[in-house]
Amino acid sequence: MRTPYPRRAWRRRQEELALELLREVTRLAEEIRNANLIQHHRIVAAQVDHAMADPALAAAMSTLDSLTDAKRRQVLFANREYGAVLLGHRIGVYGWNELIGHLRILARNRVFKEYWEMTVEHRRSLPKGTLEAKVGKAVDVILEELAEDPDEWWVVGMGADSPAG
Repeated sequence: MRTPYPRRAWRRRQEELALELLREVTRLAEEIRNANLIQHHRIVAAQVDHAMADPALAAAMSTLDSLTDAKRRQVLFANREYGAVLLGHRIGVYGWNELIGHLRILARNRVFKEYWEMTVEHRRSLPKGTLEAKVGKAVDVILEELAEDPDEWWVVGMGADSPAG
């Protein structure tokens, strides 16, 4: 007499298949989330492009007053660059330490430093514990250390090397 497929083995195989399906659905959900983040970034980048080309649109997009048209365009572009670096980390292009490395380089730029100083109030409104709040604190550390020793720019931000901060 032929023995039917043992129930225990069958149940174990069903559980394995269910876990495999769950992993695949989770991976697809992450892929969709990343695709949505990228599309959102494209929309914002297109808006910034329009604003940088037209001073009236730039004034409508910016919350900073008393800027010349040229300075407003620079600030909008600095924000766009920062957003692109942050997006790279969010979608897993690079990890925390690589993010800090990109921010170290960006923080050496005079326009970025001005942008960062002008937008300090914006960052104060970020909910604590969010990625943007943590990254903001990391950039603050990088800029402080860079101001103390600009010749050692490649090592600044070492205190910001943990996303848990």
